[in-house]
Amino acid sequence: MSNVLKQKSKHISLLLKSKLWLQVLVAMLLGLAFGIMLGPDSNLVRPELAALITDWFALPGNLFLQMIRLVIIPLIFSSIAVGILTSGSPSFLKKIGPRLILYFIVTTVIAVIIGFFVAFLIQPGSYVEVGNSFSDVVVGQEFVDIKEINIPEALVNLLPHNPLESMVNGDMLGVVIFTIIFSLALLMVKKRNVTLHVLETVQHASLTVVKWAMHLIPFAVFGLMAKATSQIGMTTFAGLFMYIFTVLLGLFLILVMYGLIVFIFVGKNPFKFMSEIKDAQLLAFSTSSSAAVMPLSMKIAEDGLKIKKNIARIIIPIGATINMNGTALYQSVATIFLAQVFGVELSIFSLLLIVAITVGASIGAPSAPGIGIVILTTVLASVGIPIEGIALILGADRLLDMSRTSVNVSGDLTACEFFNKVFK
Repeated sequence: MSNVLKQKSKHISLLLKSKLWLQVLVAMLLGLAFGIMLGPDSNLVRPELAALITDWFALPGNLFLQMIRLVIIPLIFSSIAVGILTSGSPSFLKKIGPRLILYFIVTTVIAVIIGFFVAFLIQPGSYVEVGNSFSDVVVGQEFVDIKEINIPEALVNLLPHNPLESMVNGDMLGVVIFTIIFSLALLMVKKRNVTLHVLETVQHASLTVVKWAMHLIPFAVFGLMAKATSQIGMTTFAGLFMYIFTVLLGLFLILVMYGLIVFIFVGKNPFKFMSEIKDAQLLAFSTSSSAAVMPLSMKIAEDGLKIKKNIARIIIPIGATINMNGTALYQSVATIFLAQVFGVELSIFSLLLIVAITVGASIGAPSAPGIGIVILTTVLASVGIPIEGIALILGADRLLDMSRTSVNVSGDLTACEFFNKVFK
């Protein structure tokens, strides 16, 4: 990391030393308590007044997320570019690039399989009775013929038609692909010091805005948690308990997988590793956005985990965009759950199709709150499960969104540990 970047990241270091995790944890518990009191089950406050109060509670959180969104595109662009340009040589990128993509794909496929395992084992859909609520829904009507999927065209469309349009629309995958191509081309240019200085300046300015946003974290966590809890209510949790339990169990098993990766391939105590990344996990749980946690993840990777800077600055920005193991597991569990609810028989081909679509969609998903529901619509339609069934799980999505984002961020830091060992 450049001297300029080191100087501007000192503030985040101070926040880490001031036990940010404890501040976030206390804020989460207070937000949970206030959310329950203001929720529909307590009847302590009129719904209209509760909504008004929680809107004000959520103001710092919305400001925090908006400030991160303000700089996330330039931060991702500059971080990946600086990481590639300071990596040392094109040969290093040739080594890490294919292996990184393969690692992300393999872990995502494993996450989907874990989702299948827990969903078929627990059968959460058998605990839900929809009655006549979906009597007009036609099951199996939306099935997608594999012949209709134009794979060559889909591969070509991965390249952004207009990089500026991708940046304006927040198309993270398009921005990442453009940045990688642009940086690799720039790596071949001999006189690139001026460009590198400009990119480091952009990164420095983006991190300065992040530094300002970090002041809001405890208040942001409290407000977002209070609002989410007040909207969900405890009744929703009770009705979907087995579904929520199944997803959370699957996410826990993914964390176990990360621990095994760190233990077997890195030779590190997995409990120590989880303790070292808890700040990022808690912030991810509170904000439901991998992108919002990216600056903190980079700081933890470089200063806490002692990851090589050229590795951390490549893996964290790319991982925040395409490494979505938690999201992939959620898609698979939700799909099996709704298939069980509606009595849809899933063949081996259907399961393979779910794996393919889930892996592809998770890799290309924006790192923003609520994107899991959007992806789920595509997955359900592909295997003939009524998308109207999303209404059944929508109430619990906020909690699960927070949980799977925490797992996604953990996966990025696990990848850093793995590749730091591989390229020791």
